[in-house]
Amino acid sequence: MACLFCLCILLLLTLFALLLKIAALHRAASEIRQEFLSWFDSDTNTGITLSSRDRHMRRLAADLNRELRRLRAARLRFEQGDRELKESITNLSHDLRTPLTAILGYLDLLDYVEKPEQVKRYLSMIRNRSEVLKQQTEELFGYSIVKSVPEEEAAPLSLNRALEESLASYYGAMTGAGITPEVFIPARTVTRCLNRFSLTRIFGNIIGNALKYSDGDLSVTMAEDGTIVFSNRAARLSPVTAGRLFDRYYTVESGQRGSGLGLSISKLLTEQMGGKISADYREGRLSITLSFPDGNGVR
Repeated sequence: MACLFCLCILLLLTLFALLLKIAALHRAASEIRQEFLSWFDSDTNTGITLSSRDRHMRRLAADLNRELRRLRAARLRFEQGDRELKESITNLSHDLRTPLTAILGYLDLLDYVEKPEQVKRYLSMIRNRSEVLKQQTEELFGYSIVKSVPEEEAAPLSLNRALEESLASYYGAMTGAGITPEVFIPARTVTRCLNRFSLTRIFGNIIGNALKYSDGDLSVTMAEDGTIVFSNRAARLSPVTAGRLFDRYYTVESGQRGSGLGLSISKLLTEQMGGKISADYREGRLSITLSFPDGNGVR
């Protein structure tokens, strides 16, 4: 009987020791998890530290620290290279804009000079390609600036009013292209906390895309939840090309000018502000849907 009692005590002590060991392992795993997550939230070279003396958990922490040091070194190299690339793009864009402006200025002067028709034709081609190159340089410069600013200041604004102002600013260009837009904007004010400059640029790029690919119409509909749909007939597109409109440098072979950065910039700015943008092509119509989270609500 005494032996059985001792055996029970021994089993209880062993079970208690195992429970303590498991609790210690759980605590060590929780420490690793918390420090691992905090490492990604802060730019630090501090590794994972453990209160546990278990050699297996400490070995795991040491292995993770070694890989985290490698990851940090790789991230620093990437950030340095990314900064240098952005600086190079900015400097290159500036260096290209200066001579292009001069070229276009001389072409303006040549308009006042008598010249044969063949020379006029050649000069027209030179002007056309120079203006395309200037536009591409401007958009490349703008894209590098946007990429270098991960977050922008935001403030409550009316989506209704911002959309109306953007459409009004492009009304002359749309009527000049034979487009009479059909617009529906609800009377109820939709408020979102966004950067006004970024939102205006998003609207402008989407409307500019419609000017390029529309077959003569544009429908802009805003729902009371803030979702905005830009829709137009676009026979030159297809579901495949529509799906690639947000890709950098992708342009549709339609004879239109463009660098393929406009909608890519819109997508980048939209995602920076927590929104969503997508393109859909059905039965010859291109629809671009834009929405932002309800941070400030609808009033």
